[in-house]
Amino acid sequence: MELISNYMRDEKSRHMLNELTQKTFGFDFEGWVTQGYFEGDYIPYSFVHEGKIVSNVSANRMQFLENGVRRDYIQLGTVMTDENFRKQGLAAKLIRHVLKEYEGKCDGIYLFGNLEALGFYRKQGFQTLNEYRYFVKEAYCTEKSGTGFKPVTELGEAYIGRYKETVRKSACQSAFEQVNKYGLQMFYTCWFDNVFYAPDIDCFVVLDQEDGTVLQSVICEKKIPLAEILKRLPLADGRCRLGFTPCKEDRDLCVAELYDGADDYRLFYKGEKLEAVERKRLYFPELSHA
Repeated sequence: MELISNYMRDEKSRHMLNELTQKTFGFDFEGWVTQGYFEGDYIPYSFVHEGKIVSNVSANRMQFLENGVRRDYIQLGTVMTDENFRKQGLAAKLIRHVLKEYEGKCDGIYLFGNLEALGFYRKQGFQTLNEYRYFVKEAYCTEKSGTGFKPVTELGEAYIGRYKETVRKSACQSAFEQVNKYGLQMFYTCWFDNVFYAPDIDCFVVLDQEDGTVLQSVICEKKIPLAEILKRLPLADGRCRLGFTPCKEDRDLCVAELYDGADDYRLFYKGEKLEAVERKRLYFPELSHA
């Protein structure tokens, strides 16, 4: 069995990864890479057996501004093993390999683990950590002004191009902001059906409207007060949750609630600097989940 890594620009190896990813999670990386959204921060580590990838753990280089202070973290993701090769310790071997590769070379290592894998990650030496989610107070959801946000898919290709350019140079809009966000942001928004634009403030937002309104991301070349964003959002039910940690000057608009991942995940970590997430009431941006 061969260990290969850092091969995303190699078509043959990437196709092997895509086969396992489609089988396990129902998506692949092909369009993300061929459309130019992959920029090298996603590094897979995979075991290959007879021309197929049978197990994988990926390291994602994550750069954050934590209240203005830079943090360099590694986020583990796409942890998967082919069903015919499970219970052989392959994923555990890959995790130990990645930990050896990066421990001491970053500010911490973390992952969002499935609930059924809690014991597995604890055996690898990870501890759990809570986050805080932010809900906008009702009073700030009802006031309306400005032109409102319009779907970029209705505004044309020029605005889609502007959105992609602005992602690269957006001003910091939160207290816990991913700096190298382009790759993951485009992974989540490459169809642009969740991207909106307000012309009077020259600002893009990413909205999840499946279960209430979640303001997942604000993309703008200058810092925009959260209140100005909220006035222009289509909040039919008068409620809004943030998919990020608001800046200090915007926190009075919100209520913070402790969040352990509920039925979705648990946040596992190694490295004491990551303990600031719970201590300082932070929330990993939803579009930074790998």
